[in-house]
Amino acid sequence: MIARATGAVSRLLPHRADYAELPRSWRRDILAGVTVGVVALPLALAFGISSGVGAAAGLITAVVAGLVAAVFGGSHVQVSGPTGAMAVVLAPIVAQHGIGSIALVTVLAGLVVVAAGVTGLGRAVTFIPWPVIEGFTLGIAAIIFLQQVPAAFGTTAPAGARTLPAAWAVATHADWPAAWRPLAVVGFVALLMIALPRLHRAIPESLTAVVAATVIVAAFGVPVAHIGALPSHLPAPVMPHADLGALRTLVGAALAIAALAAIESLLSARVAATMSPTGPYDPDRELVGQGLASVASGVFGGMPATGAIARTAVNVRSGARTRVSAIVHSLLLLGVVYLATGPVSAIPLSALAGVLMVTSFRMISAGTVRKILRSTRSDAVTFVLTALVTVCFDLIEAVEIGIVFAAFFALRTVARRSSVVREELPGPPQPGDDRIALLRLDGAMFFGAAERISKAIADDHDPHGAEVSVVIIRMSQIGMLDATGAHTLAELAEELESRGITVIIKGVQPEHLTLLANMGIVEALRHENHLIDSLDEAIAHARSHVNPALHP
Repeated sequence: MIARATGAVSRLLPHRADYAELPRSWRRDILAGVTVGVVALPLALAFGISSGVGAAAGLITAVVAGLVAAVFGGSHVQVSGPTGAMAVVLAPIVAQHGIGSIALVTVLAGLVVVAAGVTGLGRAVTFIPWPVIEGFTLGIAAIIFLQQVPAAFGTTAPAGARTLPAAWAVATHADWPAAWRPLAVVGFVALLMIALPRLHRAIPESLTAVVAATVIVAAFGVPVAHIGALPSHLPAPVMPHADLGALRTLVGAALAIAALAAIESLLSARVAATMSPTGPYDPDRELVGQGLASVASGVFGGMPATGAIARTAVNVRSGARTRVSAIVHSLLLLGVVYLATGPVSAIPLSALAGVLMVTSFRMISAGTVRKILRSTRSDAVTFVLTALVTVCFDLIEAVEIGIVFAAFFALRTVARRSSVVREELPGPPQPGDDRIALLRLDGAMFFGAAERISKAIADDHDPHGAEVSVVIIRMSQIGMLDATGAHTLAELAEELESRGITVIIKGVQPEHLTLLANMGIVEALRHENHLIDSLDEAIAHARSHVNPALHP
């Protein structure tokens, strides 16, 4: 037992096998790390600002959390840091509880994610339906875009307003003589980000666009807001103070952040595993790594971190094969903190708004949206509903509601495909066969279909008008049986037996037998030998009831 526990713990920790490919791939890993670091710099700054915690916190998160997650995470090529989804969740928490609460809520959320990994909850993300994930992504993309509208107009959002109404208020009450300048910067950045990849795919379009916009704004003295002063070193680690009152106040926010961090990180790691030849990832270890990354980020004054799908994709496409690439990415950003905060502080906020607006559009796959909308009506409804709830209400609620609706539609489909089919008795007909009903149950006998199937069996009549005296219920085609289905079947057998109709149950699957016995099926039948495996034996037994003279 101790050995098993030790093995389970060691599986969640770093080991030498993580770097087995390094002797062959170190050059590609370093190059990929530099590439993704260049891509990550403007995004880290932008997501820090849009979350409300500031550009410095975004940069610290990319450095500290990116490094810790790279070492301890369960994916060889995952890149972690601040993300748009986390910024969306964090912004209302900052507005409600203040920026001083972020360190504590980040550490709490990280501990929750670590606990989820240690307890083996990493595979739970596989239960989230694809339309829910895509609807969630579409909603996040819309929120990221809407959050940048105030910065694009050179103003700030009204205090306490939700994202959509705030963006509408800013756009409809804009001070156009002042707003055209930041809007021009946004347009310039967007244009470069769209055009540069067409010139050469290797050009880091977001960083190039931001640098170009910063140079032009500085050269012509354009009066727009800038990032402002940034620290030129990492702050000393400080464990946030936690009293009982603060814990009670922030536990809900921490759970929401932890849920999002787990979902987004595992989704990103799953995408990376399909893109990279490095093999599968360990979801439980990934949660442990991401949780530790958020704890470290909170201690250093950063924000919660998750796996970043876009940066991870850049990492894989740049040739990354080991964790060294993500480590190099963090070290490059650390160099920016110590060597280049002066130039970075001059970046216009509207330039970062332009980066995020383009990024939000790139998060949406038109092909994926078309596929979902052309699939089943239930999947399309789930997709649209999840996206709308994400934009209008809350991200975690959106996932919860999306899963509930997807589960409802799935159960409804299973229930509709569950049926009762009356079959002809095989072989040549014999006297009394018209008094035997052979009924085959198809699909699932569960709470969603049990009542309807029970009624169909109870109401079954011979098409020729003969009175049925024996019912054979074939259960070999039942794929799912729950307590409701087993209980309903026992009640049905008891009711038919009370009406003088003998019930024979044929082909109960071994995994269903204990459940049926516990629900009272044996007591409901006239005799325990009315549970029969063979169809021929069941029919012979039924014929012995309707015609004992021929079948003694």
